[in-house]
Amino acid sequence: MAQQLSFDLPAKPALGREDFFVAPSNAMAVALLDPQFAWPSGKLVLTGPKGAGKTHLAHVWASQTGARIIRADRLTEHTVPELAQGPVAVEDVPQIGGHCGRQNALFHLHNLVLANGHSLVMTGQGAPNLWGLSLPDLQSRVQAATHAELQPPDDQLLAVVLAKLFNDRQITPKPDVIPYLVAHMDRSFAAAARIVRRLDQLSLAEKRSLTRPLAVRVLSEAREEATENAASASG
Repeated sequence: MAQQLSFDLPAKPALGREDFFVAPSNAMAVALLDPQFAWPSGKLVLTGPKGAGKTHLAHVWASQTGARIIRADRLTEHTVPELAQGPVAVEDVPQIGGHCGRQNALFHLHNLVLANGHSLVMTGQGAPNLWGLSLPDLQSRVQAATHAELQPPDDQLLAVVLAKLFNDRQITPKPDVIPYLVAHMDRSFAAAARIVRRLDQLSLAEKRSLTRPLAVRVLSEAREEATENAASASG
């Protein structure tokens, strides 16, 4: 079958509050990020697996509070005074575990934001005590924050996440595609993102509708790849 070139253009995610589906796996985090909820320490750590909605919730919180959002690996000492003039969300904090300068910047940002009477949100994968921060004073302050954890999705949430990922890419699968994926895919947000991206690529390249047979093919490819990776790792 002749194929056309396909370009994996970045999807434009919908990051409004109305686009975030509340389920048992994330309800506590959503409640804790309500601006009316006062964190005892003035700071909150938001954790969860990749794709769980940390960035989405950070943007919702920022839109409600006027907070600035910055990736931890973009922090410098020079950016701290301006950022600390209001509430701040710092994303992917574990990414700076091996960078002393970034950790020092976050440490000073943490202290100045709270001293100015504002709130601080920090996000990352895994428990905060496993973030690998080498600056003890920063690590202790992170662990002292209120902790909200996003759990892996149940069937209902996974279906909604898949629908949102398809919508972000402005594609409409056949009605039986999402139920099939929910029943047979790995139960993770990261897997959902990979599957939707691959389905989009194949649908464009082969000029095909997004059907269940295409979904079957993509999941089969994913299982084969996982088997090959496991064999390579054990060998």
